Amino acid sequence: MKITRDEVQHVAALARLDLNDAEVDRMTGQLNAILTYVAKLDELDTAGVVVTTHTQPMINAFREDEVRPSLPREQALANSPEQNGESFVVPRVIG
Repeated sequence: MKITRDEVQHVAALARLDLNDAEVDRMTGQLNAILTYVAKLDELDTAGVVVTTHTQPMINAFREDEVRPSLPREQALANSPEQNGESFVVPRVIG
């Protein structure tokens, strides 16, 4: 698969990237190299290969939920730069 300069410029415009001619040429070459490699991988016969989502065996490492005593509120708020006696006070993010 070959990607054209026009396609690179179109994708750059969608991504709001302002690329000069040298950058467009470089990106076109790099993307062509990537697409050529991917096309080569498509030639491989993977009919007997088991689908893999992780490279290492994964097991559920979560612990069981159990009720335990928590930190007292006063102690939790003791080192807070700003608090109101009930919770941490943080700057408003959404106006």
